[in-house]
Amino acid sequence: MKDILIVTNYFPPETGAASNRISHLAEGLQKRYFNVSVITPLPNYPKGKIFDDYKDVFRFSSTENNIQIHRLWVYASNSKNKFLRLFSMLSYSLSLIWFFITNKIPKTVIIQSPPLVVAFTSTLFLKFKNRKLILNVSDLWPLAGLELGAFKKNFAYRLLEKIEKFNYEKADLVLGQSEEILNHIKSILPNKNTFLYRNYPKIITPEINSKSSSNNKIKLVYAGLLGVAQGIHKLCQELDVSNIEFHIYGDGAERAQIENFIKINKEIPIYYHGELSRNELHKEIPTYDITIIPLLNRIYGSVPSKIFEYAKLGIPIIYFGGGEGENIVTENKLGWVVKVGDYANLNHVISSIDKTELSSLKHLIKKTADTKFDFDLQFDGLINKHFYLL
Repeated sequence: MKDILIVTNYFPPETGAASNRISHLAEGLQKRYFNVSVITPLPNYPKGKIFDDYKDVFRFSSTENNIQIHRLWVYASNSKNKFLRLFSMLSYSLSLIWFFITNKIPKTVIIQSPPLVVAFTSTLFLKFKNRKLILNVSDLWPLAGLELGAFKKNFAYRLLEKIEKFNYEKADLVLGQSEEILNHIKSILPNKNTFLYRNYPKIITPEINSKSSSNNKIKLVYAGLLGVAQGIHKLCQELDVSNIEFHIYGDGAERAQIENFIKINKEIPIYYHGELSRNELHKEIPTYDITIIPLLNRIYGSVPSKIFEYAKLGIPIIYFGGGEGENIVTENKLGWVVKVGDYANLNHVISSIDKTELSSLKHLIKKTADTKFDFDLQFDGLINKHFYLL
């Protein structure tokens, strides 16, 4: 068995797309007879606090599903203060350096990016030790931060651009979750070895729910991070709920605002159900008619993994996020696309949906997803093409 190490900032029991993505990657390698180990911080995302089961330890190692996991000390924080967030990343970077010095490192290492600084630390140190590096890029930083308003084009931003380029240069292979990411990398390094690696889920999907609710209202659902970028609070304010119910699952920075909005507007059919585990959501989501994937602003390079996950569950999607995701939804007939920020058109699209046609649409979407968004088929393609690196 070949040894391979994965360096990531997110891993179960943490929730979210990043954690799921790396977990599937590790399990995919392990099932193909690789001896997989993972380095990750002590669990703290998304609340920015170390989980109760891992408090008061500096390092926690375990074997889960035949994967060896090393959880290292981190100064956990989800503060909006940039310096505290930077210190959090640097603390994990220091833990990584200590681990690299005191442990035997496999010849091949997969590094998750972002966070950019953590990826830089790993790339710099491990390339010096002559390891083969595979960089898994899920979002473009610092460009995404600039589009979200987190950065300005100043000295710090230019420094991050240099770090980004360094990471790409030193990687033997770059995996990108979107065509936009790969195009961006090629614009910097035209000859860089890249591979399109979508965030296809590895899940057991339930049967399509063909039952319709007793009333004529469409049951719309959102499940995920309740952050500023998703804009669920604004969505609650802008939705025309005369012919729909809107159901919300998740947690994040906007949770209190959403709960307060619902409390004040008790007469409107918007419901918050708290946070569920991923397995619980997979049972709950298919009971709804349609789902929505929103972003307040289009982020270049970003393709929400929810597109593939919801398609696998056979639920029609209203995509309200712009960018490459629009093409995926349109080309594969997964639902409807609405221009980012156009709430009037969003309400028009929802009002025009024929509820009687949703059952047949669900079956078509699931059939498409099972054919085109196959995790194992994509994974085997990666292994076969780049086996020399692994």
